[in-house]
Amino acid sequence: MPVTEERYIQLALEDPDGKWELVDGCPRKKPFMSWEHGHTARKLTHMLNLQLDLDEWEVVHDSGKVRRNERNYFQPDVCVVPMELIRRTFTRPDMFEAYSEALPLVVEVWSPSTGEYDVTDKLEDYKRRGDLEIWLIHPYRRTLAAWRRQPDGSYGEFVYQGGSVQPAFLPNVATDLDRLFD
Repeated sequence: MPVTEERYIQLALEDPDGKWELVDGCPRKKPFMSWEHGHTARKLTHMLNLQLDLDEWEVVHDSGKVRRNERNYFQPDVCVVPMELIRRTFTRPDMFEAYSEALPLVVEVWSPSTGEYDVTDKLEDYKRRGDLEIWLIHPYRRTLAAWRRQPDGSYGEFVYQGGSVQPAFLPNVATDLDRLFD
């Protein structure tokens, strides 16, 4: 049943462990994930944190939401947020953590429980938001699919099966897929 944006935020704040998303106005609780899913997201978060200046970037793992509009909020597995955006957005300590502006990197890790709607709902919504780079990491196939925003607003798709992947919009950052999937 559809709810207002205000009701959704209240629900998410009252049940922070529920990991609530909002899809076309309807609340959806994220299901439990596989160990491989969680391990891959944690390892990627660690790898990014080692390379990014913490005064300039925040690597958000499994907590913040991205907002496209009042009817659509998703919780990516990992995203990278400029600290300048955080300082501008969160002016009080009790604010709901949601990012309305396009982010330089948003990541979903494939899991048997969410794989279908990650591809059909979330990835397309991230594109509509204008996020600069979107990754779908598949820990079982050991692949990373990347969609990078082009100057005309379209997205180029790239698939990696090993080696080093450099996010186009994060300078001096590389992810070693062979190490990520070890």
